[in-house]
Amino acid sequence: MSFARAYENIQRKADHVYAALHEDVEFHKLSAGFEKYSFGHEALPEIDRNDIDMSITLLGKHLSMPLMISPITGGTPEAAKFNRIFAEAAQRYGLAMGVGSQRVALEYPELDWTFKVRDVAPDIPLFANLGAVQLNNGCNIDSCLKIVEMIDADALMLHINPLQECVQTNGNVNFRLLSAKIGEVCDLLDVPVFVKEVGHGISARTASLLADVGVAGVDVAGAGGTSWAKVESKRSVDSISAGLGESLGEWGIPTTDSIVAARKAAGNLTIIAGGGVRSGQDIAKSIALGADMAGMALPFLRCAAISAEALFEKIEGLREELATVMFCTGCKTIEDLKQAACFCF
Repeated sequence: MSFARAYENIQRKADHVYAALHEDVEFHKLSAGFEKYSFGHEALPEIDRNDIDMSITLLGKHLSMPLMISPITGGTPEAAKFNRIFAEAAQRYGLAMGVGSQRVALEYPELDWTFKVRDVAPDIPLFANLGAVQLNNGCNIDSCLKIVEMIDADALMLHINPLQECVQTNGNVNFRLLSAKIGEVCDLLDVPVFVKEVGHGISARTASLLADVGVAGVDVAGAGGTSWAKVESKRSVDSISAGLGESLGEWGIPTTDSIVAARKAAGNLTIIAGGGVRSGQDIAKSIALGADMAGMALPFLRCAAISAEALFEKIEGLREELATVMFCTGCKTIEDLKQAACFCF
């Protein structure tokens, strides 16, 4: 790859992190929907809070709570610093983690070190990451195998981002028959394949289509958190693209609606609830609505930008809030939480 192309890709990574940290890129008119739901309070929970077990198993590995540090970044020295902080936190608290898109490391192998975290997180479920549209743009099963091996990942996360690609200058918008390509990867790769939206939601139709081609799970990444249309509009030097990102910045399926739709349509798929998850109560509501676990990105990035300790404190707060919600709903385990009544009002 030419130096100019490499620089462009690296700069895009840096721009994304800068926009997330310093620009207003969240949804405001459209919410994730968690505020529309409420648990019934149990004044006699009939359990000891100290006996609450928030653990789950993901990809054959133990998690202390149903939470993932969602894919965020990679490809720059600053990204490497963040990834190591995230990995240290995931190892310390027993969380899953995904790295940002590794396409830049496929094209520019000297950057692969910015994604590698196994030395500080040997035990966590770790997801490799590639844009699914790249399967129509030169990447193939060998590319997927390379990025899995690059970071010793337990699974591959293929992200789908049609709106972001439309807003991004010179974005890759050929999604033609992409589900079949995803299915080929599922058939040929020796680790599970998950598919993740980037913040605009997964519909019942898409969830069903992905289940049919063999994916192991989906991260619905619904609307209500970070809008990648807005992120791209902030970095665009093209007034048309910037305007498109602003006008469609509130586009998408709210996270709660996407969880319900995906669970109904996709049967036994593992469902990760991403998109606007901001609290332990949001995690609990996600699970009661049909998710197996939740994912967070922007809140963790902003904490890590302060310090590792700030990130640790954030995770500890989420743990305490989730445990308290479970206690006050009489749920001793995550399986109990899946059966808890979560009322829409």
